Amino acid sequence: MTPFAVIVVGAGAAGASTAYHLARRGHRVLLLERERLPRLKPCGGGMAASVQRWFDFDLQPVVDQVIARVRFTWCLEDPVIAELPGDSPFWIVQRSRLDAYLVEQAVAAGAELIEAAAVETIQRDGDRWCVEAGGHRYHGRAVVVADGSSSRLAQALGLGPERPRFAAAVAAEVEAEVLEPDTARFEFGLVRHGFCWAFPRRGGYSIGVGTFVGREAADADAVLAQLLPSLGLPADAGLRVRSPLRVWDGHHPLHAAGGAVAVGDAASLCDPFLAEGLRPALLSGVQAAEALDRYLVAEGQGDGPGALAALEGYSTSMRSAWGDSMAWGRRIAQVFYRVPKVGYQIGIKRPTAPQRIAQILSGEMGYGDIAQRVIKRLLFQRG
Repeated sequence: MTPFAVIVVGAGAAGASTAYHLARRGHRVLLLERERLPRLKPCGGGMAASVQRWFDFDLQPVVDQVIARVRFTWCLEDPVIAELPGDSPFWIVQRSRLDAYLVEQAVAAGAELIEAAAVETIQRDGDRWCVEAGGHRYHGRAVVVADGSSSRLAQALGLGPERPRFAAAVAAEVEAEVLEPDTARFEFGLVRHGFCWAFPRRGGYSIGVGTFVGREAADADAVLAQLLPSLGLPADAGLRVRSPLRVWDGHHPLHAAGGAVAVGDAASLCDPFLAEGLRPALLSGVQAAEALDRYLVAEGQGDGPGALAALEGYSTSMRSAWGDSMAWGRRIAQVFYRVPKVGYQIGIKRPTAPQRIAQILSGEMGYGDIAQRVIKRLLFQRG
């Protein structure tokens, strides 16, 4: 059997994005998904509208809400409102709909999809990759690991950190009438070493509780019992799911020799300060597809150095486009979440601070643009 050009393991946002961009370039792509689509995916669902520029099809059909402002609070009081810049700067989507839509576009571009195919092993078989899933074997010239935060494949292939760092998080989906559909909320006082978020979506809210420093998880039920009534909801409302976030934790190779790359949560790309995961997932899909396109051409020509350079280019481009900013984001998080009350006063209450965070959320600015000033202020106040 003729091997696939690329086998993508996982049909989430990152995997589907990678499959689409590779299929669009004319490569034979196999997309393996362990569940049947659409499937429930715990996620706040917030992403910068600027991701649209990476796709030549319209993402609007799966956008639930357009966010115009962000509301920050400390213990549900002391509010700060930031108006987001530009037109439609921040979108809320439901992952079940977004992922299925991206997969639909990938299949329309020529990718082959197999659902209910849990991958058991990935290993080299001569000069190809052999992927075992659902009792079948599939061969490919390259492989993309996109199996999410719980990935067991990335480390086995030497992709990303050897010991990933996780933020403890609980996601809650609540069906309800939305009070302010154009406002995203961030609450910093109720969670020790973390924060909560409440994003309005079609027919309700996507709510999360995250702890970003230390190993101690927040009592999510106790936090939600305070947060939900502030939204006019019962204290025990919502379907709650524990969903650890595999956060960025240093620069690591996202590629391995022979044509293997990791994308999305499997690559530990989640923002360690504000927990943004969708934008880096989609970005990594675009960057991985470009690198693998170059790799497949070079490999087909017997150009070993060129093939390796193409893979190295993926790790380098993701470091430049995302990792360098996250390095500063991690430093901010380590200081901010250890002294959150001071952090709120210095990092949120300052006149220009909310707008800076809004620009980071919208993709207009990176943490490196503000980090040194913020860290110095936090450390000075702490001392």
